[in-house]
Amino acid sequence: MKKTSIFSIAAVALGLVGATFMSACNQPASKKASDSTSPSVENAASVDEEFVAYVNADSLSAKYEYFKDVREKLEAKIKKAQNDLQSKGQAFQREINEYQQKAHTMSADERQKTEERLARKQDELGQLDQNTSMSLAQDESTEMDKIYTSITEFLEKYAKEKDYKLVLTYSKANPTVLYIDPSFDITNQVIDELNTEYKKNKDKESKK
Repeated sequence: MKKTSIFSIAAVALGLVGATFMSACNQPASKKASDSTSPSVENAASVDEEFVAYVNADSLSAKYEYFKDVREKLEAKIKKAQNDLQSKGQAFQREINEYQQKAHTMSADERQKTEERLARKQDELGQLDQNTSMSLAQDESTEMDKIYTSITEFLEKYAKEKDYKLVLTYSKANPTVLYIDPSFDITNQVIDELNTEYKKNKDKESKK
């Protein structure tokens, strides 16, 4: 069984805010320039900078408690599935060894029936392996969708509160942003508030 790529979480969920996440805030109407003056490019840039922020995806994947819980849950599922398949595979190998040891004492009809049974069992194990891999991949996809939704919904609210018009994401694995002033980094604030919100929701679920 191929190991499900749970560590693609950082890339998938943290494609999180994808390349960029545009908040739902409406841009304030620009002032009409007077006939005699017009804002310079420099002034426009300095104003816009105040509405831009970024989140470090690597830090988010390492410190967001929801992400860590999902990773642990998926790892446990993968380990259990691998152990189950390994156990079945070892039992099947023992049957093959037993057949090989006894084959010379069997009649042609017995050998044929045994080989057909072992062939069917091999096919069943192969199908189980494939189905398990597909199931784990689906579980991962579902969990990643939930993480993505939790992050984007939170950032939409956060951006409105802080009046951000654009929230970027940065990751060493996918450096779409090559450099940005550290003063625009809101990663720690976002992680703290995400974890607070997640803990509240987790406590509510545990009391049900």
